[in-house]
Amino acid sequence: MSRLPIKKVLDEQEKLTGTYISYCRGIPVTVYYHNQVLTVKPTPHSKQQIWSWQPETGILATEEGDYDGLLPILESLFGQIPLPDRIYLTLSASLQSLLLQSGMVHISPTGKMVISRDIFWQLNDLWLTFPSSPYPQQLIMGNAQCRHPIRPAKKTGTLYRRFIPWLSQTLSFRALDIKEDLIDFHRWMHNPQVAEFWQQADSCETLSDYLQTLEQDAHCQTIIGCFDEKPFAYFEIYWAKEDRIAPFYIPDDYDRGWHLLVGEEAYRGKDWFCAWFPSLQHYLFLDDSRTQRIVAEPRHDNIKLIRNAHKFGFGTIKTFEFPHKKAQLLMLLRENFFQGNHIHPSILL
Repeated sequence: MSRLPIKKVLDEQEKLTGTYISYCRGIPVTVYYHNQVLTVKPTPHSKQQIWSWQPETGILATEEGDYDGLLPILESLFGQIPLPDRIYLTLSASLQSLLLQSGMVHISPTGKMVISRDIFWQLNDLWLTFPSSPYPQQLIMGNAQCRHPIRPAKKTGTLYRRFIPWLSQTLSFRALDIKEDLIDFHRWMHNPQVAEFWQQADSCETLSDYLQTLEQDAHCQTIIGCFDEKPFAYFEIYWAKEDRIAPFYIPDDYDRGWHLLVGEEAYRGKDWFCAWFPSLQHYLFLDDSRTQRIVAEPRHDNIKLIRNAHKFGFGTIKTFEFPHKKAQLLMLLRENFFQGNHIHPSILL
Protein backbone atom coordinates (compact mmCIF):
# COMPACT_ATOMS: atom_id res chain seq x y z
CA MET A 1 0.00 0.00 0.00
CA SER A 2 1.23 3.47 -0.83
CA ARG A 3 1.84 6.17 1.72
CA LEU A 4 -0.89 8.86 1.91
CA PRO A 5 -0.96 12.25 3.64
CA ILE A 6 -2.55 12.18 7.11
CA LYS A 7 -5.51 14.33 6.08
CA LYS A 8 -6.41 12.11 3.12
CA VAL A 9 -6.26 8.93 5.21
CA LEU A 10 -8.40 10.45 7.95
CA ASP A 11 -10.93 11.56 5.34
CA GLU A 12 -11.05 8.00 4.02
CA GLN A 13 -11.46 6.64 7.55
CA GLU A 14 -14.48 8.85 8.04
CA LYS A 15 -16.19 6.77 5.37
CA LEU A 16 -15.39 3.69 7.50
CA THR A 17 -14.21 1.60 4.58
CA GLY A 18 -10.85 -0.13 4.47
CA THR A 19 -8.41 -2.31 6.38
CA TYR A 20 -6.79 -1.91 9.78
CA ILE A 21 -4.03 -4.02 11.33
CA SER A 22 -3.91 -4.40 15.08
CA TYR A 23 -1.38 -6.20 17.30
CA CYS A 24 -2.89 -8.20 20.13
CA ARG A 25 -0.05 -9.28 22.43
CA GLY A 26 2.31 -8.97 19.49
CA ILE A 27 0.18 -11.03 17.07
CA PRO A 28 -1.07 -9.19 13.94
CA VAL A 29 -4.85 -9.18 13.51
CA THR A 30 -6.54 -7.74 10.41
CA VAL A 31 -9.85 -5.88 10.60
CA TYR A 32 -11.87 -5.25 7.45
CA TYR A 33 -14.53 -2.60 7.72
CA HIS A 34 -17.17 -1.64 5.19
CA ASN A 35 -19.93 0.73 6.21
CA GLN A 36 -21.43 -0.81 9.37
CA VAL A 37 -19.93 -4.31 9.13
CA LEU A 38 -16.53 -5.07 10.65
CA THR A 39 -14.84 -8.41 10.11
CA VAL A 40 -11.92 -9.75 12.14
CA LYS A 41 -9.82 -12.05 9.99
CA PRO A 42 -9.21 -15.48 11.57
CA THR A 43 -5.84 -16.14 13.23
CA PRO A 44 -4.22 -19.39 14.40
CA HIS A 45 -5.82 -18.69 17.79
CA SER A 46 -9.30 -17.47 16.83
CA LYS A 47 -12.00 -17.83 14.19
CA GLN A 48 -13.38 -15.13 11.91
CA GLN A 49 -15.69 -12.71 13.71
CA ILE A 50 -18.42 -10.41 12.41
CA TRP A 51 -19.27 -7.22 14.32
CA SER A 52 -21.78 -4.47 13.57
CA TRP A 53 -21.17 -0.77 14.19
CA GLN A 54 -23.85 1.89 14.41
CA PRO A 55 -22.06 5.27 14.27
CA GLU A 56 -25.25 7.23 14.89
CA THR A 57 -25.81 5.59 18.29
CA GLY A 58 -22.20 4.54 19.02
CA ILE A 59 -23.24 0.90 19.51
CA LEU A 60 -20.86 -1.97 18.70
CA ALA A 61 -22.52 -5.40 18.72
CA THR A 62 -21.70 -9.06 18.18
CA GLU A 63 -23.19 -12.42 19.06
CA GLU A 64 -20.08 -14.59 18.93
CA GLY A 65 -17.11 -12.21 19.13
CA ASP A 66 -14.51 -12.69 21.86
CA TYR A 67 -12.01 -10.54 23.78
CA ASP A 68 -9.19 -11.00 21.25
CA GLY A 69 -11.53 -9.84 18.50
CA LEU A 70 -12.96 -6.94 20.47
CA LEU A 71 -9.60 -5.22 21.04
CA PRO A 72 -8.64 -4.87 17.33
CA ILE A 73 -12.18 -3.73 16.52
CA LEU A 74 -12.00 -1.05 19.21
CA GLU A 75 -8.60 0.13 18.00
CA SER A 76 -9.90 0.54 14.45
CA LEU A 77 -12.94 2.49 15.68
CA PHE A 78 -11.19 4.72 18.22
CA GLY A 79 -8.77 5.69 15.47
CA GLN A 80 -11.54 7.05 13.25
CA ILE A 81 -12.67 10.55 12.38
CA PRO A 82 -14.88 11.89 13.86
CA LEU A 83 -13.45 10.61 17.12
CA PRO A 84 -15.88 8.72 19.36
CA ASP A 85 -15.42 9.54 23.04
CA ARG A 86 -17.04 6.27 24.03
CA ILE A 87 -18.47 3.13 22.49
CA TYR A 88 -21.52 1.23 23.76
CA LEU A 89 -21.23 -2.55 23.66
CA THR A 90 -23.84 -5.24 23.05
CA LEU A 91 -22.09 -8.54 23.74
CA SER A 92 -22.58 -12.07 24.97
CA ALA A 93 -23.17 -12.50 28.71
CA SER A 94 -19.81 -14.25 29.20
CA LEU A 95 -17.84 -11.48 27.45
CA GLN A 96 -19.75 -8.79 29.34
CA SER A 97 -18.84 -10.46 32.63
CA LEU A 98 -15.17 -10.69 31.64
CA LEU A 99 -15.01 -7.01 30.70
CA LEU A 100 -16.76 -5.84 33.85
CA GLN A 101 -14.35 -7.82 36.02
CA SER A 102 -11.38 -6.34 34.15
CA GLY A 103 -12.51 -2.77 34.89
CA MET A 104 -12.18 -1.66 31.27
CA VAL A 105 -15.93 -1.02 30.93
CA HIS A 106 -18.69 0.37 33.11
CA ILE A 107 -22.46 0.50 33.07
CA SER A 108 -23.92 3.88 32.09
CA PRO A 109 -26.87 5.48 33.94
CA THR A 110 -29.09 4.22 31.11
CA GLY A 111 -27.96 0.64 31.70
CA LYS A 112 -25.66 0.32 28.67
CA MET A 113 -22.19 -1.17 28.82
CA VAL A 114 -19.67 1.46 27.73
CA ILE A 115 -15.92 1.82 27.19
CA SER A 116 -14.33 5.26 27.01
CA ARG A 117 -11.59 6.23 24.60
CA ASP A 118 -9.08 7.25 27.28
CA ILE A 119 -9.50 3.92 29.12
CA PHE A 120 -9.07 1.94 25.91
CA TRP A 121 -5.72 3.49 24.99
CA GLN A 122 -4.37 2.50 28.42
CA LEU A 123 -4.97 -1.25 27.91
CA ASN A 124 -1.65 -3.04 27.56
CA ASP A 125 -2.88 -6.20 25.79
CA LEU A 126 -2.56 -4.21 22.58
CA TRP A 127 0.70 -2.61 21.42
CA LEU A 128 2.98 -4.20 24.06
CA THR A 129 4.61 -7.42 22.91
CA PHE A 130 4.84 -8.71 26.47
CA PRO A 131 2.12 -7.03 28.57
CA SER A 132 2.53 -7.56 32.29
CA SER A 133 1.38 -6.32 35.66
CA PRO A 134 3.42 -3.58 37.37
CA TYR A 135 6.70 -4.80 38.85
CA PRO A 136 6.41 -5.26 42.65
CA GLN A 137 7.63 -2.24 44.56
CA GLN A 138 10.67 -2.47 46.82
CA LEU A 139 12.54 0.71 47.70
CA ILE A 140 16.34 0.86 47.87
CA MET A 141 18.99 3.54 48.29
CA GLY A 142 20.53 3.81 44.83
CA ASN A 143 23.86 5.01 43.49
CA ALA A 144 22.36 8.45 42.92
CA GLN A 145 21.91 8.71 46.72
CA CYS A 146 18.16 8.75 46.41
CA ARG A 147 15.57 6.23 47.54
CA HIS A 148 13.80 4.70 44.58
CA PRO A 149 12.05 1.45 43.57
CA ILE A 150 14.07 -1.48 42.29
CA ARG A 151 13.64 -1.40 38.52
CA PRO A 152 12.65 -4.46 36.48
CA ALA A 153 15.20 -6.19 34.28
CA LYS A 154 15.59 -4.58 30.89
CA LYS A 155 13.44 -6.06 28.16
CA THR A 156 14.86 -7.51 24.97
CA GLY A 157 13.51 -7.85 21.45
CA THR A 158 10.48 -5.96 20.19
CA LEU A 159 8.71 -3.97 22.91
CA TYR A 160 5.87 -2.15 21.13
CA ARG A 161 4.02 -2.30 17.81
CA ARG A 162 1.38 -0.03 16.32
CA PHE A 163 -0.05 0.11 12.82
CA ILE A 164 -0.02 3.63 11.36
CA PRO A 165 -2.84 3.91 8.80
CA TRP A 166 -1.71 7.13 7.09
CA LEU A 167 1.69 5.55 6.43
CA SER A 168 0.42 2.02 5.76
CA GLN A 169 3.35 0.87 7.88
CA THR A 170 3.91 -0.67 11.28
CA LEU A 171 5.88 1.32 13.83
CA SER A 172 7.86 -0.72 16.34
CA PHE A 173 10.26 -0.10 19.19
CA ARG A 174 12.88 -2.72 20.00
CA ALA A 175 15.77 -2.97 22.41
CA LEU A 176 19.04 -1.80 20.90
CA ASP A 177 21.59 -4.48 20.05
CA ILE A 178 25.11 -3.03 20.01
CA LYS A 179 26.47 -5.52 17.47
CA GLU A 180 23.52 -5.06 15.14
CA ASP A 181 22.96 -1.33 15.55
CA LEU A 182 26.38 0.26 16.10
CA ILE A 183 26.99 1.06 12.41
CA ASP A 184 23.67 2.90 12.11
CA PHE A 185 24.18 4.61 15.47
CA HIS A 186 27.63 5.83 14.42
CA ARG A 187 26.28 7.13 11.10
CA TRP A 188 23.38 8.89 12.80
CA MET A 189 25.64 10.60 15.33
CA HIS A 190 27.59 12.07 12.41
CA ASN A 191 24.45 13.49 10.80
CA PRO A 192 24.82 17.29 11.08
CA GLN A 193 21.29 17.77 12.46
CA VAL A 194 21.92 15.15 15.14
CA ALA A 195 25.47 16.26 15.94
CA GLU A 196 24.30 19.84 16.53
CA PHE A 197 22.35 18.81 19.62
CA TRP A 198 23.96 15.52 20.72
CA GLN A 199 27.58 16.56 20.17
CA GLN A 200 28.73 12.93 20.04
CA ALA A 201 30.18 12.64 16.55
CA ASP A 202 32.75 10.18 17.91
CA SER A 203 34.49 7.03 16.69
CA CYS A 204 32.74 3.66 16.59
CA GLU A 205 34.86 2.53 19.53
CA THR A 206 33.92 5.53 21.66
CA LEU A 207 30.22 5.17 20.82
CA SER A 208 30.34 1.44 21.53
CA ASP A 209 31.78 2.19 24.97
CA TYR A 210 28.99 4.74 25.51
CA LEU A 211 26.29 2.20 24.64
CA GLN A 212 27.88 -0.49 26.80
CA THR A 213 27.86 1.91 29.75
CA LEU A 214 24.14 2.51 29.24
CA GLU A 215 23.58 -1.23 28.89
CA GLN A 216 24.90 -1.68 32.43
CA ASP A 217 22.82 1.19 33.80
CA ALA A 218 19.62 -0.12 35.39
CA HIS A 219 17.79 3.21 35.17
CA CYS A 220 18.10 3.58 31.39
CA GLN A 221 17.21 1.51 28.32
CA THR A 222 18.34 2.14 24.75
CA ILE A 223 15.75 1.60 22.01
CA ILE A 224 15.68 1.57 18.23
CA GLY A 225 12.59 2.86 16.42
CA CYS A 226 11.60 1.11 13.18
CA PHE A 227 9.03 1.47 10.43
CA ASP A 228 8.29 -1.91 8.84
CA GLU A 229 11.42 -3.20 10.62
CA LYS A 230 13.70 -0.55 9.08
CA PRO A 231 15.62 1.37 11.80
CA PHE A 232 15.16 5.13 11.68
CA ALA A 233 15.63 6.50 15.22
CA TYR A 234 17.34 6.06 18.57
CA PHE A 235 15.78 6.64 21.99
CA GLU A 236 17.08 6.55 25.52
CA ILE A 237 14.28 6.09 28.05
CA TYR A 238 15.00 6.42 31.73
CA TRP A 239 13.57 6.47 35.25
CA ALA A 240 13.76 10.13 36.18
CA LYS A 241 14.31 9.69 39.91
CA GLU A 242 17.78 8.20 39.32
CA ASP A 243 18.64 10.50 36.42
CA ARG A 244 20.64 13.72 36.24
CA ILE A 245 17.36 15.61 35.83
CA ALA A 246 16.19 14.70 39.35
CA PRO A 247 17.87 17.60 41.22
CA PHE A 248 16.02 20.12 39.04
CA TYR A 249 12.48 19.17 40.08
CA ILE A 250 10.70 16.88 42.57
CA PRO A 251 10.48 13.49 40.82
CA ASP A 252 7.93 10.79 41.59
CA ASP A 253 9.00 7.16 41.90
CA TYR A 254 7.70 6.22 38.43
CA ASP A 255 8.37 9.33 36.36
CA ARG A 256 9.94 8.48 33.00
CA GLY A 257 11.98 10.53 30.56
CA TRP A 258 13.60 10.36 27.15
CA HIS A 259 16.39 11.50 24.89
CA LEU A 260 15.82 10.98 21.17
CA LEU A 261 17.08 11.43 17.64
CA VAL A 262 15.87 10.66 14.13
CA GLY A 263 18.86 9.41 12.16
CA GLU A 264 17.32 8.70 8.76
CA GLU A 265 16.50 11.76 6.67
CA ALA A 266 13.67 9.96 4.86
CA TYR A 267 11.75 9.68 8.14
CA ARG A 268 11.66 13.34 9.08
CA GLY A 269 8.51 15.42 8.72
CA LYS A 270 5.01 15.72 10.19
CA ASP A 271 3.55 12.45 8.90
CA TRP A 272 6.31 10.45 10.55
CA PHE A 273 6.57 12.55 13.72
CA CYS A 274 2.81 12.23 14.31
CA ALA A 275 3.34 8.47 14.35
CA TRP A 276 6.44 7.86 16.43
CA PHE A 277 6.45 10.74 18.92
CA PRO A 278 3.05 10.12 20.58
CA SER A 279 3.68 6.39 20.34
CA LEU A 280 6.85 6.78 22.40
CA GLN A 281 4.85 8.51 25.15
CA HIS A 282 2.18 5.83 24.79
CA TYR A 283 4.76 3.10 25.31
CA LEU A 284 6.17 4.75 28.43
CA PHE A 285 2.72 5.11 30.00
CA LEU A 286 1.81 1.49 29.15
CA ASP A 287 5.11 0.04 30.34
CA ASP A 288 4.18 0.77 33.96
CA SER A 289 0.66 1.91 34.84
CA ARG A 290 2.07 3.77 37.87
CA THR A 291 3.84 6.26 35.59
CA GLN A 292 1.90 9.52 35.84
CA ARG A 293 4.43 11.90 34.29
CA ILE A 294 6.96 11.96 31.47
CA VAL A 295 9.73 14.55 31.53
CA ALA A 296 12.31 15.75 29.03
CA GLU A 297 15.11 18.30 29.05
CA PRO A 298 15.87 19.38 25.47
CA ARG A 299 18.36 22.14 24.87
CA HIS A 300 16.58 25.48 25.21
CA ASP A 301 17.21 26.41 21.58
CA ASN A 302 15.81 23.15 20.15
CA ILE A 303 12.72 25.16 19.29
CA LYS A 304 11.23 22.73 16.78
CA LEU A 305 11.21 19.77 19.18
CA ILE A 306 9.87 21.89 22.05
CA ARG A 307 7.08 23.33 19.89
CA ASN A 308 6.07 19.89 18.63
CA ALA A 309 6.15 18.41 22.14
CA HIS A 310 3.73 21.14 23.24
CA LYS A 311 1.30 20.05 20.50
CA PHE A 312 1.19 16.58 22.04
CA GLY A 313 0.43 17.72 25.56
CA PHE A 314 3.80 18.61 27.06
CA GLY A 315 4.13 21.82 29.03
CA THR A 316 7.27 23.80 29.79
CA ILE A 317 7.89 23.89 33.54
CA LYS A 318 11.01 26.07 33.52
CA THR A 319 14.34 26.83 31.89
CA PHE A 320 17.38 25.72 33.86
CA GLU A 321 21.13 25.26 33.62
CA PHE A 322 22.64 21.80 33.31
CA PRO A 323 26.44 21.64 33.66
CA HIS A 324 26.65 20.92 29.92
CA LYS A 325 23.70 22.89 28.49
CA LYS A 326 20.88 25.31 29.09
CA ALA A 327 17.67 23.27 28.96
CA GLN A 328 13.91 23.47 29.18
CA LEU A 329 12.13 21.12 31.56
CA LEU A 330 9.14 19.64 29.74
CA MET A 331 6.44 17.56 31.42
CA LEU A 332 3.51 15.48 30.15
CA LEU A 333 0.77 14.29 32.51
CA ARG A 334 -0.82 10.89 31.99
CA GLU A 335 -4.32 12.34 32.37
CA ASN A 336 -3.61 15.06 29.82
CA PHE A 337 -2.19 12.60 27.28
CA PHE A 338 -5.07 10.12 27.34
CA GLN A 339 -8.03 12.41 28.00
CA GLY A 340 -6.72 14.89 25.43
CA ASN A 341 -6.40 12.09 22.84
CA HIS A 342 -2.86 13.18 22.09
CA ILE A 343 -2.07 9.82 20.51
CA HIS A 344 -4.14 10.81 17.47
CA PRO A 345 -2.72 13.10 14.74
CA SER A 346 -6.02 14.88 14.10
CA ILE A 347 -5.01 17.36 16.82
CA LEU A 348 -2.46 18.80 14.39
CA LEU A 349 -4.79 19.21 11.41
